Amino acid sequence: MTDRNTLCESFLSATPYAAWQRGLLAGDASNRRYERLAGADGKSVVLMDAPPEKGEDVRPFIRIAEYLRAQGLSAPEILARDVEHGFLLLEDLGDDLYARVILREPVLEKELYEAATDALVALHQAPIPDLEPYGPRMMAEMAGLALSKYRDGILGGQDPKLQSRFEDQFEDILRETVKGDPVLVQRDYHAENLLWLPAREGVARVGLLDFQDARSGHRVYDLVSLLQDARRDVPAGIEMQMISRYITAAGTDESGFRTAYTVLGVQRNLRILGVFARLSQEYGKPHYVDLIPRVWDHFIRGLEHPALAPVADLLRESLPAPTPENLDKLRP
Repeated sequence: MTDRNTLCESFLSATPYAAWQRGLLAGDASNRRYERLAGADGKSVVLMDAPPEKGEDVRPFIRIAEYLRAQGLSAPEILARDVEHGFLLLEDLGDDLYARVILREPVLEKELYEAATDALVALHQAPIPDLEPYGPRMMAEMAGLALSKYRDGILGGQDPKLQSRFEDQFEDILRETVKGDPVLVQRDYHAENLLWLPAREGVARVGLLDFQDARSGHRVYDLVSLLQDARRDVPAGIEMQMISRYITAAGTDESGFRTAYTVLGVQRNLRILGVFARLSQEYGKPHYVDLIPRVWDHFIRGLEHPALAPVADLLRESLPAPTPENLDKLRP
């Protein structure tokens, strides 16, 4: 038995769930592991195992979960915690991820996206907690991963001058176009991190996961995450309808919002190109490479916006298209 298992059993022994049956749940791109604990009465809870020695820290998850719940949103309730060793027991919100529900019942797709959009409107009306900003410089550097990880992974060799020039120019674009009062940005708000809870009411029907990296940022960011999903094709009609739905419900400036939506879409998809390439090459997770063509399509579509003209040619000339041959170079 590993030291980690010993610590886990010690944690569980101090809770009412020590004798419950344990079963592994799917993990995510981090070092966290999840298990479902099932009781004889049919009830269940979720164990989060987040090893501090691997850089994990449960405190941001606790803080953001409690904040979201205070706003009437459905983040999981924290039932027990061992912050020092990185263990949490969480309310089990079930298995009905948006992506699964839509596959099973396509007729619900629009209703689910409406609920997720409305949840963002509600969240963005709440007082924002003290969070690290996700500002123009950081966003430009994150977009630069497309050059340092995706481009270099395909072409080999690095070009620091090219990357620096892009990041400086892109930072200027972000400062010009991404304006307004900051809101809490969850940063991974998409169909495989949202759960459908139809027994609840209003915005509480949207179960929230994977929000521990929340920052303060522009209100459009999570909507882009939702509608330009790296993992599934969101119909163009739903994307347009949800943008309009948000603008109407939030009463925000339409022109500025739509420009920010496109610019941050390009920023986010550039970052994802780099992150997926890195996850494959450095962490041995090649299945992320299969998602790159969809991300590329989002990126190329957004690049047509006039606000991105200062970097459009640089990106088109510098970033190789995700052909089958190029994608193979990104696999370990």
